[in-house]
Amino acid sequence: PAPTPTPAPPPAAPLSSALAGPFPGGRVVRLHPVVLASIVDSFERRNEGAARVIGTLLGTVDKHSVEVTNCFSVPHNESEDEVAVDMEFAKNMYELHKKVSPSELILGWYATGHDITEHSVLIHEYYSREAHNPIHLTVDTSLQNGRMSIKAYVSAPMGVPGKTMGVMFTPLTVKYVYYDTERIGVDLIMKTCFSPNRVIGLSSDLQQVGSASARIQDTLAMVLQYAEDVLSGKVAADNTVGRFLMDLINQVPKISAEDFETMLNSNINDLLMVTYLANLTQSQIALNEKLLSL
Repeated sequence: PAPTPTPAPPPAAPLSSALAGPFPGGRVVRLHPVVLASIVDSFERRNEGAARVIGTLLGTVDKHSVEVTNCFSVPHNESEDEVAVDMEFAKNMYELHKKVSPSELILGWYATGHDITEHSVLIHEYYSREAHNPIHLTVDTSLQNGRMSIKAYVSAPMGVPGKTMGVMFTPLTVKYVYYDTERIGVDLIMKTCFSPNRVIGLSSDLQQVGSASARIQDTLAMVLQYAEDVLSGKVAADNTVGRFLMDLINQVPKISAEDFETMLNSNINDLLMVTYLANLTQSQIALNEKLLSL
């Protein structure tokens, strides 16, 4: 027998109509890593006995892309015959999120698991009240194929008009994007793969600069080796790569070595001065707290 939803409150006015028109961006969903981290965290903190967790997806929409930038989990209970979702909690959470990020709209919902169940259709109907044409994101936390498969869908009605109607979930293309600040966290998490205890410590500012300089040096060495191989005839020339290298060279400002060294030393001195003043201020605050406690 088909599962039946538990009684729900009357439909509220939609909180957003992010996807009111045709799906933009060539049916592509741009996903940020902070969303995946939040989903995995909510799955690890799920209630005992819960098979999966669900939550609301937040983000922005324009003519060229649908970008999922945030999410939050929503309490729910499901059994073989029924499913209940606390949509009042989801509404209150969204109202709080709007105070912090007014530009983020409700784009849809996520669920952990590798497939779409009959309960997913009912939950999707709930979210259709909050966002027209919502996205459904599935995250396979059970690692069925040895990896965390991530898929996105939109629903479309199917069937004969006036007869029994059903819902068909159409897959979307998922692309992973990140801000520069998110890239730092992703790089740090990736380093845990090479740690026996899966723990990695934060590096200092100078270590960050040193590692970044080492990566740039390795990349430049690779580019120089490629150019030498092309000139010697070991590698066939590629016009596309040549255009990329020409654009890269044109973006480098033309400055003499002496002027560059002077500018670098000046910036280093400014950085050291700021660091010294920050440490001095911290020491003064600590000393002031000790004097006040006497």
